[in-house]
Amino acid sequence: MSARPDMIARIRAKLPPAPEAGRRAAVDERLARHPRNLIPARGTGDEAHRIRLFTEMMVAVGGTVTVLDDVNDVPAAVADYLRNGNLPAHVRRGADPVLARLPWHRGGAIEVVEGRAHESDRASMTRAFAGVAESGTIIQISGPENPTTLNFLPEAHIVMLEASQLFGSYEEVWTKLRGVMGEGSMPRTVNMISGPSRTADIEQTIVRPAHGPKNMHVIIVTGC
Repeated sequence: MSARPDMIARIRAKLPPAPEAGRRAAVDERLARHPRNLIPARGTGDEAHRIRLFTEMMVAVGGTVTVLDDVNDVPAAVADYLRNGNLPAHVRRGADPVLARLPWHRGGAIEVVEGRAHESDRASMTRAFAGVAESGTIIQISGPENPTTLNFLPEAHIVMLEASQLFGSYEEVWTKLRGVMGEGSMPRTVNMISGPSRTADIEQTIVRPAHGPKNMHVIIVTGC
């Protein structure tokens, strides 16, 4: 027996016997009810309030936000962001059908390629599953439409978020996710991203990046 199983066996031997059936029933009952935790009041409000709060929270952690009325203006906004950030006119996206239908010719000479992120990619673009206004957080689920590598590998991460999918709280997002995936099913990964990658582990000094993109830009579209 290796050290780990031996240690676990010794811990279990010291624990009092527990009614396993009762514990399982308690867990099943809680999962079936989907109880909500405390919901901060700051996320409560109309769409304009949620956009203002999300923007405030995202900017506070080093991200940037653009708000558009027309989804067809997204390619031009992406091109502007790349140009202003001195980044190549090249962006990689997943197979998301909404991103694929965008009029990318309006972005001028920008080159848009599809697939998982490559080490050489400087910028990526994804479409958010949802957003959380209370904390300025983007919710991404894994899959070919928006590969997880796009969230973490490139230097700059550009996210398109429909205003209709910007919720006040996390609990509303989980309700939506269960509705999309079905009871008892979840995607392989759910990423909750609040701004660019950063750390303050050394002397409490913020350093970017740490384990993901140095920059994050969210394009909120109200006309979707």
